[in-house]
Parts: sequence; structure tokens; C-alpha cells
Amino acid sequence: MIHAQSQSQSPSPSQDSCNSNLANLNGQFFFDTSSLNCIPVWSSENFILRYGQAGPSLWSFVLSTPSTNSYVGMGFSSNGGMVGSSAIVGWVGGGSTNMKKYLLGGQTPSQVLADEGDLQIVGNTSSIFSESARIYMAFQLVTNQPRQRLVYAVGDSSSPPPGTPSFRLTRHRSQIALRLDYASGEGSRIKAPYSNLKRAHGILNMIGWGILLPVGVMVARYFKHLDPLWFYVHTSVQSLGFILGLSGVIAGLVLDGRLDASVGKHKGLGITILVLGCLQVLAFMARPSIDAKTRKYWNWYHYIVGRLIITFAIVNIFYGIHLAKAGSSWNAGYGVVLGIFVITVLVLEIRMLRKK
Repeated sequence: MIHAQSQSQSPSPSQDSCNSNLANLNGQFFFDTSSLNCIPVWSSENFILRYGQAGPSLWSFVLSTPSTNSYVGMGFSSNGGMVGSSAIVGWVGGGSTNMKKYLLGGQTPSQVLADEGDLQIVGNTSSIFSESARIYMAFQLVTNQPRQRLVYAVGDSSSPPPGTPSFRLTRHRSQIALRLDYASGEGSRIKAPYSNLKRAHGILNMIGWGILLPVGVMVARYFKHLDPLWFYVHTSVQSLGFILGLSGVIAGLVLDGRLDASVGKHKGLGITILVLGCLQVLAFMARPSIDAKTRKYWNWYHYIVGRLIITFAIVNIFYGIHLAKAGSSWNAGYGVVLGIFVITVLVLEIRMLRKK
């Protein structure tokens, strides 16, 4: 939990904090900033927000950030997500200084629309400037109560600033969401929308397609001498893996509908894996007897499709971790599981070859 603080001391020439005030910068603001509350909203990026109610339906905001050679933004969200929110975005540098409102209509640059959104900015009160290696972005909103869920973003310094005619934004380098109680000045981090569903989607697919199916394949290949136990274990493990994987794909499709995310390749791979899994189920139900002439070809089909499912699943799991920006711990965890699988397969393969 973080708290708003009053301003007191003169600001340092090279930094800003809630212990400093804006007195020596008042000539560059178009409204009174002397009594604003202050809260550090994003410590890792050193974003500082000052805010206050200036009238019955008038609120003042000043966002202070380090100069990043890119844009900085502050969005007002209904659910804590960036998509669907209306934002104020500004940039100083690269031969351009500007501040505009945007409607964040989707995750692709073409869906982020300049001069759109439901924010009512008071005319001739907005300003943006750079001072002592920091950007100050000030504006006033006409509203009875600003939305409490605020989203902050910073652009990639390697990309050029927005320009005419569309003022299109490139994808942000990083972002954060905060719930702010304007009355008490208390702020807290909030989870991204549907975070539990996202986690369930990832875990179900990882366990179902990425762990249980390889285990079932190993049982079928290396433990046939334990007949008929190997068959029952193999079918049970594969059935459980398919059910969990199916549940994970359904969760992903629900997420796709609710978030309008740009994950076409990930979605396509997931549907391909599900279709191949369904074909395996149908093939199992229609498998010929062990002494039938077609059994050899059925075995080839079953072997090839099974390996394809596992290969596609491993690729899509790592790709999904990348898209979700879940962090290195997820990559490392599943990498360790795959490493154990590889070592186990090598040991069992050598053992099988020696017996032959």
C-alpha cells in the first residue's frame, strides 16, 4: 500500500519526489498546483502523480516522470486493463513535444486512436515540458469522480515519438495498473483483468499437453513388458492429459473473446493441437485388432500424430509464456521438466537397446 503525501521542500535540480513542491515551476502550469496530493505510483520507473479536486466537477493532475526519449501515458480504466481505457499521453524529445488524449481500443497500434476517448479535458489548462531531466504532464478533467483504476505506461526509447497525421503510438515498453482512493490518498497494485483465468489456461495446457502426454508416450514405449498394466496406465494418463488440455484450450478461447488479444499464432497452434488430440481419441476408438493387416499402419499414424501433438504443445507453451510476459521463472520451471524428460528418455532408450 502506498499513500499520498503533502508537498513541502524545494525540488532537487535533478529529481522529483513527494517531499518536493512545484513552486519554482508554477510559471509553466496553467492551474494552481500548491495544494495537490502526491503519490509515487510506479517506483521502478519513478512515476509520481500529483492530484486534487479543484472544484465541484473539476480535478487537477500532474504526472512527473523521468525523460525517457519516448512517450509516457496515464490511462483511466473501468476494469484495471489498458484495453478499453481512455488515456492522456505525452512526449518530449526527438524534435517533438505534445500531449494528446487516446482511446485504447485494442492491443495493436491501429486500435489506439488519437483524440478519442471519454475524457473531458479543460481547454487551455494542459501543459507538458521537460525540466531537470524530468517530464511534467499537467491537465485538468471535468468529472464528478475520476476512475480509481489508473494505468501507466512508458514507450520504447528506440521507437520514434508519435507524429502526424495519425499520431500512432508504438507498443509500450512497460506498464502498470494502480487502484487509487482519491479521498484517503491510498494506492495499491491491481491484477490485470482475468489474471486467474490466464493462469488456469497456462497451467492446464502445460500439465495436460506438455507433461502428461509425454509421460503417457514414455509408458507406451518403454514399459510394454508390463502387459497389460502399461496399456491401462497409458490410456489413463493420455485421457487425463487430453481432458486437462481441452479445458486449457477452452479457457484460452474464453480469454480471446473477453480480452480481444492479438494472439493469432498462439490460438492457431492451440486449435491445431486440440484437433490432433481429438483425432487421436477417434483413432483409439476405431483401432483395429492386434492381428489385423491394417494395424501396422494404424500404429504409424498413432505414433506420428502423438509426436506432433507433443512437439506443437512444447512450442506453444513457451510461446504462450512469452506472450503473457510471465517471466523467466515459468520458462525455467518448464525447462527443468523437459530436461528431466530428456534424461529419462536417454536412460530408458539405452536400457532398451541393451536388452535387444
